Amino acid sequence: MKTYSLKFKQNIPISLDEAWDFFSSPLNLAKITPADMRFVVTSDYTADTKMYAGMIITYKISPLPGIKMNWMTEITHVVAKQYFVDEQRFGPYALWHHQHHFKEIPRGVEMTDILHYAIPYSIIGRLANKVFVGKKLKEVFDYRVKAIEGLFGRM
Repeated sequence: MKTYSLKFKQNIPISLDEAWDFFSSPLNLAKITPADMRFVVTSDYTADTKMYAGMIITYKISPLPGIKMNWMTEITHVVAKQYFVDEQRFGPYALWHHQHHFKEIPRGVEMTDILHYAIPYSIIGRLANKVFVGKKLKEVFDYRVKAIEGLFGRM
């Protein structure tokens, strides 16, 4: 199984407390995901729900027009105001391990996403990653940069 890695950094002009409050709320993920993916959190959480180790989050997502999928992740690690990790338990990937790191910097927060993922189906999965999946993931993270700038401003 071939594993792929992506790393993204973004500086955000908000306090560490504000960053943690926003990104540790599962419902806010939909606010920074492209609308064409029809991303919906289906877990029964409220806007006040904060993540914790062991938390299961379920979603519906449409990675391609006309294709709808269920996805389940577990928050496996949380160190408040430093990092959290979500791992897929059910969904489209053979492996999904996504780290979210937060570091206070002058005038804001540096947020770093580190993603390790693998596609099932051996050579077909490698081809799918080259043709579509890798590009789509980059598009999603590029969109997030713009969405976060729209919500919090730009440094």
